[in-house]
Amino acid sequence: MTGITEDEVLHRTESNVSWITLNRPEAMNAVTWDQRERVIALLAEASADPAVRAVVLTATGKGFCAGADLRGGAAAGERVAGDVARMIRLGAQRLITAVLDCEKPVLAAVNGTAAGIGAHLALACDLVIAAEPARFIEVFVRRGLVPDGGGAYLLPRLVGPQKAKELMFFGDALPAADAERLGLVNKVVPAEELEATARAWAERLAQGPTRALALTKQLVNASLDGDRATALAAEATAQEINMTTADANEGVASFVERRTPKYLGR
Repeated sequence: MTGITEDEVLHRTESNVSWITLNRPEAMNAVTWDQRERVIALLAEASADPAVRAVVLTATGKGFCAGADLRGGAAAGERVAGDVARMIRLGAQRLITAVLDCEKPVLAAVNGTAAGIGAHLALACDLVIAAEPARFIEVFVRRGLVPDGGGAYLLPRLVGPQKAKELMFFGDALPAADAERLGLVNKVVPAEELEATARAWAERLAQGPTRALALTKQLVNASLDGDRATALAAEATAQEINMTTADANEGVASFVERRTPKYLGR
């Protein structure tokens, strides 16, 4: 891929878990255009690869992601109407959508500061584990900007509109412990325990009924956008699809036979 070296986004697959690691610690992992494209591609690959059954998104150094590094993009020229909206649609919004639409559960292991699009990247994940030093910052207001990357969509659904406005209006740093109290984070651990905790959770997910998890993710993500009838219809459809999978048959059989199920992700 032009413009990016492989070590700027590290990737490995272990125990059916795809580990995606932002690796520009000197820039607090501010994400470039090329890094964004690499992460999007890896998430798409995870969806399509039966051998991948969970994803961990993390970073090196003291920062998880300090936001967007626009210096990684094309050279700026004269701006015309429509350029900014197009950039947001094709950039930050595509990145967040790639996480939300990934067909495997995505776990964020937040090692440090998550600011701007970096905060939204973490919050778009299905589960969030944060190291104690981590902070979440809606930094946009500090720059006189409107939040992007789906922030005004994600935050109210996680903490309610009043708290979302407080975070976005003031742009104060939110410590990991407070983020956990608000429901933005599932678990806070000492920094030295972050990787091991993320690995334990991810490998547990990777041993689960992968297609059932994908359908559950879709149902939950859509639940706040539609009415009850739509949600119940989607649930019935998801149940119909899932009952054709080998894992559903295994789950029922293991219950009847009083043994631990062995899911294959199919």
